Amino acid sequence: MAHLGVGIGWRPEIADAVERLPGLDWVEVVAENICPGHLPEPLLRLRERGVRLVPHGVSLGLGGADRPDPAKLAALGERAVALGAPLVTEHIAFVRSSSPALEAGHLLPVPRTRDALDVLCENVRAAQDALPVPLALENIAALFSWPGEELTEGQFLTELVERTGVRLLIDVANLHTNRVNRGEDPAAVLDAIPLEALAYVHVAGGVERGGVWHDTHAHPVPPVVLELLAGLRDRVDPPGVLLERDDDFPPEPELAAELAAIRAVVTAGPAVPEVPRPAAGGRDTRHAPPDEATRTRVGLGQAALLSALVAGTPVPEGFDRQRIRVQSRALAAKRAEVVARLAPELPDVLGGEEAYRTAFLAYAKGRPMTAGYRRDALDFAEHLLIQDLPADPAARRRLTVWWRDRAGARPPGRVVRWARALVGRAA
Repeated sequence: MAHLGVGIGWRPEIADAVERLPGLDWVEVVAENICPGHLPEPLLRLRERGVRLVPHGVSLGLGGADRPDPAKLAALGERAVALGAPLVTEHIAFVRSSSPALEAGHLLPVPRTRDALDVLCENVRAAQDALPVPLALENIAALFSWPGEELTEGQFLTELVERTGVRLLIDVANLHTNRVNRGEDPAAVLDAIPLEALAYVHVAGGVERGGVWHDTHAHPVPPVVLELLAGLRDRVDPPGVLLERDDDFPPEPELAAELAAIRAVVTAGPAVPEVPRPAAGGRDTRHAPPDEATRTRVGLGQAALLSALVAGTPVPEGFDRQRIRVQSRALAAKRAEVVARLAPELPDVLGGEEAYRTAFLAYAKGRPMTAGYRRDALDFAEHLLIQDLPADPAARRRLTVWWRDRAGARPPGRVVRWARALVGRAA
């Protein structure tokens, strides 16, 4: 694995600041946010300077019951080639169910059971076979635990590595999140996992509200997370450490100061003996692939949970109902925020952020997401138009034109014909 150094998550909002950060070794790019044939100019300039670029996927859902989508794998591989990346990364999570077809729009924890591990391992092997560079997987932050888990986090990650040869992306902020939310000991996880498989480390900020730690990536990195980074550094010299910041971006000097604080932790203390790193792709083949009954069991459990989170169905037995309610509200709020970011015209048409948020959350209660955020924005607009909303005729005309321009070539069903007729009357 490449020695990456200290880097930052690249986001368009801070692209100029990232270019000016002193001593920057590498950046991580959300894979789904770039097009291989049209890379942003700031990224191209960074690559020309010798700054390494690593794509970080968020939508594969390798922990899901279904096999990985070949198109998504191909897209991730294309981004790795376009960026000249030494590796690609994803998450140990599930993000959707196929029966019923539901999208979380967020990374959800997989149950730490033998069935789920078997499914995950086979999915990881399929991804490794399809990708042109090594794969590393990230431990995620979670608000809740699954009932009936059979393995600890350390055991789960260790066996995943032993069976697939996959690398690990350890997020120390997520270790802290899971300490607060699930009572897990970060030191025990670090002691248990094979650090020779470490690809790099994530560091990020969050905030505690009502006894729940929210991994926001929108707050400064707290001292407790830097302490966990130091604890990891005492065990192994990490190949790379990256600061994640996704919202409420601070002034450039504050970003530089956070990177300097991370670098100080990484370089502090005595040198740690280098851990021998095995060649990527080594696998333990003693375990048979899961049969369809195993995938079905995993899929039923994930679908029941996801339906409770996004469709209002009863919470499955054994889950902490209060935590599931907190997660459900968080998912709805995230949907509203992402849709507003992708379609900033919607809050404007609806009379401001508060009116938009009220309308969207009411829509989200009965309309779970099934096909991603861009489709969600169109479905929300269609939902309003069917109800003759917004009440203001001028705003309704604007929304109709917006929806029509973006809906694309769709069969002229009842709603489409109605919208076209409305535009015709308004003309």
